[in-house]
Amino acid sequence: MGHSAAVWDYRAATEITKDWNGIDTIVLRNPRGASARVSLHGGQVTSWRNERGEELLFTSSKAILKPPKAVRGGIPICFPQFGNCGSLEQHGFARNKVWTIDENPPPLSPNDSHGKSFVDLLLKPSEEDLKCWPHSFECRLRVSLAADGSLKLISRIRNVNGKPFSFSFAYHTYLSVSDISEVRIEGLETLDYLDNLCHKERFTEQGDAITFESEVDRVYLSTPNVVAVLDHERKRTYVIRKEGLPDVVVWNPWEKKSKSMADFGDDEYKQMLCVDGAAIEKPITLKPGEEWTGRLELSVVASTLSSEHIDLQTSNGF
Repeated sequence: MGHSAAVWDYRAATEITKDWNGIDTIVLRNPRGASARVSLHGGQVTSWRNERGEELLFTSSKAILKPPKAVRGGIPICFPQFGNCGSLEQHGFARNKVWTIDENPPPLSPNDSHGKSFVDLLLKPSEEDLKCWPHSFECRLRVSLAADGSLKLISRIRNVNGKPFSFSFAYHTYLSVSDISEVRIEGLETLDYLDNLCHKERFTEQGDAITFESEVDRVYLSTPNVVAVLDHERKRTYVIRKEGLPDVVVWNPWEKKSKSMADFGDDEYKQMLCVDGAAIEKPITLKPGEEWTGRLELSVVASTLSSEHIDLQTSNGF
């Protein structure tokens, strides 16, 4: 099989394996050797590696790898609730359910498949789900890996119910970082945020960039569609592009909270940072037959590029 993009067989580059619990995991690869792994448990991306084989997502060494518990790391899907802002379990039930491969999904734009390895997943509510959240829906997820190594997630949620319903949503993205004290986020300065450490009180970000010296648990509001996470030690910048997701969650548990979490190492807060594209403050409401789409794209660039250059590069569309 040739490894030039022109003759690369993306279908052949998609493999289905079993994880330690016998649950199907889809492995996506690109011509340069980058890869991503997506578990049918939770529709969760569990790994994203660059062409050098370096893991870009954080997963705790203490993660509980047994369904229905969600794995602490990767990119859990938070739906139909984020956090404890409703009557459901923390972050909703989508991340705890077994999804199916969607063999015949409604079409997306050709740009969402051309030159990419991808898989389409589907979640429909079980009778048990309908008892605790009585709304019929179809939740579709496409995960794709592009030739440049960027990872893209597209969620489509359709109301197949006879009445409207509302939900919140987040891609709860655990980024792997060298040292949290060497990391900063650009693109959220001057914005308002809800501080979950202060009973969701509203504040305005005062810093030129967000840096970390203690626990942070915030929902930034009305955010731009491009946010950059700069890791100085690795000279690496994660670029987060999003659509349909007005909020950004920033979370690091720091030392005290880390020690209270059974599925998280005491010092692992130093190697991770959650930066989530989300729709939380204003829940999405769908009338019968309506569909919502939320898109997230993660890419990595050398940190020699300033965030102004990144913004310029991404201002012409997703």
